[in-house]
Amino acid sequence: MQPFTYQRVDSVAAARTALLEHPGARVIAGGTTLLDLMKAGVERPALVIDINALPLGTIEVTPDCVRIGALARNADVADDATIVREFPVLAQALAAGASGQLRNMATIGGNLLQRTRCTYFRDNVSRCNKRAPGSGCDAREGIHRMHAVLGTSEACIATHASDMCVALAALNARIVVMRAGGEARLTMDEFYRLPEDAPEHETTLERGDVIVAVELEPAPLYRRSQYLKLRDRASYEFALVAAGACLDFADDGTIARSSVALGGVATVPWRARDAEQVLDGAAPTHEVFRQAADAAFADARTLPQNAFKVELAKRAIVRVLSTLAEGAA
Repeated sequence: MQPFTYQRVDSVAAARTALLEHPGARVIAGGTTLLDLMKAGVERPALVIDINALPLGTIEVTPDCVRIGALARNADVADDATIVREFPVLAQALAAGASGQLRNMATIGGNLLQRTRCTYFRDNVSRCNKRAPGSGCDAREGIHRMHAVLGTSEACIATHASDMCVALAALNARIVVMRAGGEARLTMDEFYRLPEDAPEHETTLERGDVIVAVELEPAPLYRRSQYLKLRDRASYEFALVAAGACLDFADDGTIARSSVALGGVATVPWRARDAEQVLDGAAPTHEVFRQAADAAFADARTLPQNAFKVELAKRAIVRVLSTLAEGAA
């Protein structure tokens, strides 16, 4: 690990000042991703800014909004009664991630900034455009079973690793960022960038930005929601595929509104809007669910080792939608 300077701050303003004054500085909270990357030599910040003293660890509930502080721990959010009742897909996704020890340390803000688990990015030896722009992508000709089939580019096929972010995409979450002009609220689509030809730029955060919260709007749609994660082993494993879905039904039994997001298959938390277009207004049948799943992967780009993900993910979508429909009936 490269030597670095450690600075502890006690306000968002102080964190912003430190980030603006020190290009390449990194913020640390739970540290479950950053420290691993520093030990591997992938991240080499000269300054590490500890923000754990900031008052950002609470969950605030109002009639119109649930505001989750960026320093709230994953385990606490997963167990919170309001989250479990109003946003079950989020509670389930958080509980499915990592291990109990890591969930006790990991933060909501850190999870939003979690970097890919692509082996080629993390080994610091292979060619990786995300780690070393312009160097190439060894994953394409290497072992790519875990890699993405949606949102990829010639420059990068790395999979976004977060479970939580899949749920947040399905819940139409807003990421609250403190900037020079005050708080800005970004949708998940506005927050994350597709790799295209610059995979080193993963978010739209600007220098000095600090994530302070995630905001969710309670709605009947989100109360009927579920997260399904398929993986090689039952715990402490990243998703092969994952599906988070929300369904709301009209009085006649048709689907009034839907929201579907996918994990394990894309370079960012993936909102399956093509699937939602099939679902909205339709009857909740197996055939409709399969049509929605097919639509979600119409633009998939596979490689030999990860092509199986398409059919597996389609079945996951059908399974989670069927479960939600059966519960409503």
